[in-house]
Amino acid sequence: MTEEDKYALKEFLRGVGVFVAASAVFIIILLVLAKVASGDNPINSASFEVVDQYKECDVVRYAPHQVAEYKYFLYCEKNK
Repeated sequence: MTEEDKYALKEFLRGVGVFVAASAVFIIILLVLAKVASGDNPINSASFEVVDQYKECDVVRYAPHQVAEYKYFLYCEKNK
């Protein structure tokens, strides 16, 4: 094996080592992010919130679970 071959092998192994190390760091980061994200609790129930008043009625904002939209309706106690 010549000196050039030894140098080429050393450079190749160094490149493989850098690639393996970078891949390992990337995988570790992905695993940590997945662990952090799995701690989030999804919203499983719909939410109702009184946001205003209109002619003695409550304006209620309704948000269905896991949907990014709001629906508004009037809730009047005396119509019960």
